[in-house]
Amino acid sequence: MRILKYILLLILLFFIGLSVFVSTQKANYDILRSKVIKTPKATVYNYVKDFKNWETFSSWIVDDKGIQLNYSNRTIGTNSFITWDGNEGDGKVTTLSFKENDSISQKMISNGEEAAITWRFKDTIGGTKVTLISLGKLDFKSKILAFFNGGIKSTVEDVYAKTLENLDKTLDFELNTFDIKVNAIVNRPGGFYLKQSIYCKEKSVAKNLKIMIPKMQRFFKKNNIVSTGKPFVIYNKYDKTNDIIGLSVCIPVRDSLRFSPGSDIEWANMLPFTAVKTTLTGDRSHTQKAWAKTFDYITKQKLVRASSQQVIEVYVKGVDDEKQPSKWVTEIYVPVLPKVVPRKRTYFKPADSTAVAKPATPVEETVTP
Repeated sequence: MRILKYILLLILLFFIGLSVFVSTQKANYDILRSKVIKTPKATVYNYVKDFKNWETFSSWIVDDKGIQLNYSNRTIGTNSFITWDGNEGDGKVTTLSFKENDSISQKMISNGEEAAITWRFKDTIGGTKVTLISLGKLDFKSKILAFFNGGIKSTVEDVYAKTLENLDKTLDFELNTFDIKVNAIVNRPGGFYLKQSIYCKEKSVAKNLKIMIPKMQRFFKKNNIVSTGKPFVIYNKYDKTNDIIGLSVCIPVRDSLRFSPGSDIEWANMLPFTAVKTTLTGDRSHTQKAWAKTFDYITKQKLVRASSQQVIEVYVKGVDDEKQPSKWVTEIYVPVLPKVVPRKRTYFKPADSTAVAKPATPVEETVTP
């Protein structure tokens, strides 16, 4: 009995000593991890700044199979956010500010603890140096958990190291794995659709599409409008010389709709047209390669572009359908004039009047209608 009392006393003294030790440890922490990502800076920056991509590389999301994610309406830019609730706890990251292609400042709240997060992007040999910095403060409970897990510095650094490793692998494989196939000349059906149009510079096209497509989808949901197909983009103007791109983000509908004057959403009707169809499987950053391959096919087949009809891109499968960019599907339709198919005409050659009469001989001639 006396031995048991001594053991209990020793255990009590241990926990008292541990509590005193932990309470005297620094609550503030400053963690920095860097890694060279084998991808151009602009691509890395654009991928990280969109919260929709975080579930492909953030280690605390990737490793938690039971996690539930929610996003702000806009997943890019100031005040955009991602929240999660999983087996390892809950949290939220909000973008506070950013400097294009340079840095992103965010606030993270994880299991009730707040930290300042900074991403920095810098060109370097072999790709982009990505630096992830975290400044935070631990409460007493968190300091105890960190103590038994090798310390907060070791714990958080491991999470950030895995995040950067995942980012490198994702960008290297997912963004660079793609396939382009020119399918054939097809008859593209027409139909009604709603559209929102803008003019912008070529470098801003991808950024605007990431904002406009979700906005159109929210408009449909808010107004209980039923879509009859996948979102698509019509390129109304493509002036590379003056760097002016005119485009419309569109979603097909079944019926004719009316909007009040001044609305930025319009109803339109597309007539059927003939086009060369090309399918891009992979990230949309390769659409220019798909366009080039399509135009090369048109030249080789001696086809003629239809100037009255614009090029369209149909987003058959995107981030809302598939989280892996290598599996996204985009269909590109470049309008062309219907190919003239030669037909054969049969006529009868008159018999020679000076010769012995013979039955007329049928002759075939290829004509172009």
